[in-house]
Amino acid sequence: MSITLLIAEDQRLFRQSLRLLLECESDLNVVAEAMDGREAFDLAMKHKPDLVLMDVDMPKLDGVTATKLIRACLPDTKVLMLSVHDEDTRIIAAVQAGAFGYILKDADHAEFLRIIRATHRGEHVLSPFMPDRFARSAVAAVEEARGAEKPFLSSLTEREREILSCAAAGRGNKEIADQLCVSIETVKTHLHHIYQKLSVNGRVEAVLAYLQAK
Repeated sequence: MSITLLIAEDQRLFRQSLRLLLECESDLNVVAEAMDGREAFDLAMKHKPDLVLMDVDMPKLDGVTATKLIRACLPDTKVLMLSVHDEDTRIIAAVQAGAFGYILKDADHAEFLRIIRATHRGEHVLSPFMPDRFARSAVAAVEEARGAEKPFLSSLTEREREILSCAAAGRGNKEIADQLCVSIETVKTHLHHIYQKLSVNGRVEAVLAYLQAK
């Protein structure tokens, strides 16, 4: 069975070149490409890929926030961050947000493919072309992220998490209802239950609490 991938990268040439590289491999299948973070979230929800390759620097919705939303709605989808920087503190933020690891954009062909396949198997593999000190920090962030979820999020149902993540992506009630194929009243009811469970006064506070907890 092939590994399904979503590429989220705003630079068209790099994105298309990466797709050509990946699709030369018989076990890799690129199901979609995203030009910004919001599109990455939308396409991830549509295709439910095994793996998302997410650039840290993304327009409309940054890579860290997009990763939070994708991981909240699709816990079985792994995210690998892409970065040109080997000491970018946003990478640490990304793995704390749920990213499985990251790859430097100057990694060679073989190493890039090795990391993708290892990630799909559930192995934490970091790009080897970075300072040991930063790599150790990233590993620590990954381990911290695995047990850092705030207890109150566990009180939400899967549907409530899905609706809250959509709200965090900037969608209104009608957009959420259309995406999830439910009525606006159903969305409002779920949001009311979410506010009660999180002990917040409304949508803004709920979204802020959600992002802080992921």
